[in-house]
Amino acid sequence: MPADVGSVAPAGLTPASVIGAEPAPRYAWYVVGVLVLAQACSFLDRMIMGLLVGPIRQTFDISDTQFSLLAGLAFAIFYAVMGLPLARVADSRSRRALIGIGIAVWSVMTALCGLAKGFWMLFAARVGVGVGEATLGPAAFSLITDYFPRRQLARALSVYMCGVAVGSGLAYMIGGAVVTLVADLPEVVLPLVGSVHGWQLTFLLVGLPGLAIALLMLTVREPPRRGVLTVAGGGTPGIPLREVARFVWQRRGGYGAHMLGVSTFVMVVYAFNLWGPTYLIRVFGLTAGEAGWTFGLVMLVAGMAGLLVAGFIADAWMRRGQSDAYIRTILLSMALMAPFAIGLAFATELAWGVAMLFMAVFFSAFQGGISGGALQLMTPNQMRGQVMAIYLLFANLIGLGLGPTVVASITDYVFGDDRAIGKSLALTAALLCPLGAAILFLGLSRIRRMLGESVEWE
Repeated sequence: MPADVGSVAPAGLTPASVIGAEPAPRYAWYVVGVLVLAQACSFLDRMIMGLLVGPIRQTFDISDTQFSLLAGLAFAIFYAVMGLPLARVADSRSRRALIGIGIAVWSVMTALCGLAKGFWMLFAARVGVGVGEATLGPAAFSLITDYFPRRQLARALSVYMCGVAVGSGLAYMIGGAVVTLVADLPEVVLPLVGSVHGWQLTFLLVGLPGLAIALLMLTVREPPRRGVLTVAGGGTPGIPLREVARFVWQRRGGYGAHMLGVSTFVMVVYAFNLWGPTYLIRVFGLTAGEAGWTFGLVMLVAGMAGLLVAGFIADAWMRRGQSDAYIRTILLSMALMAPFAIGLAFATELAWGVAMLFMAVFFSAFQGGISGGALQLMTPNQMRGQVMAIYLLFANLIGLGLGPTVVASITDYVFGDDRAIGKSLALTAALLCPLGAAILFLGLSRIRRMLGESVEWE
């Protein structure tokens, strides 16, 4: 008999039958391909700010710390706040439609960043980008988890997260070329818009093409939901919020260790993503275009390689019966990134600086698809989007909201020298990588119990 989620302990909930045909493997990978484009678009729009530090600071007369608020906190706080209500939609309604609408919203808001006339207008537009992008993560991870069996899931999620590497890499490569093109332009007068600075054209050029990807989501079908728990009356609609809260709270040790530990590490990852080009500009004297091309290649090649290698490692451990395969891969990511990040403080030649960046990005990417994948495996279907949104709340408020600002604050107030950005990145990694690993390791036994429990839902 179906269990009533309101009257039994969460651990005793009864799984519902999976209804619908097994998705065709080729089509499942096609869906991943479409979502890779969406993820790439997301990070292209999100990370383009990293090449515009100088022009934006000059135009609006702001400090590194103020710029980091535009690039990080303005995006992250509303991305996080809107995540949970949008995730409840993803857990009970069309995930395809939710993602399509979100792509359209963040694309338009990115273009509006190019029309900002001051600090607070740009802040508001970045808020809009965050609200739009809050639709993607919970819904996309939930879709992919329903399309693939556990033995292939790590690879599928890692391929999906290659969109991060592609989007970030293109943000810097294309963005660097655009910045070089418009850097010497005077204010440009656009029809119906009026006068804008040359750098503002970058936002317009990268934002609007995302509308085509929004239309492509119409070709994606909703898969059968797997790992579903029944509710009172025998149906399987969305589980009431109070039951989601109770489920998560009773497992707070495992969820908390994962979310807090990974979010601490993500502070370092986001800091590198944002300040990487600036490091090349300030320490080695590269132009914005040269730094964008160099760091873009690093993100594209090292990021994709790290994600794909991590997917194969995690799937291999999973096939050998290691239920904590994903967590092991995340810990590996933290341990191996740290020494190369610290090496930035000692690099005196461009080649060594780029090599340290390459290896740091490679190992930091290991956790990219695996972190969300672990949560999917720990959680029933109708809660996956919401739990993912809670994780993104932590990852973005702590990781994106604080990571870039920690580095900026160390540069501004500890070293007091813009050229010390490499030392700031190194110090941040030296402190936060071990801390994140320690937090995650302390919750490992609880996470293992949750992963064992979740097999019953499949």
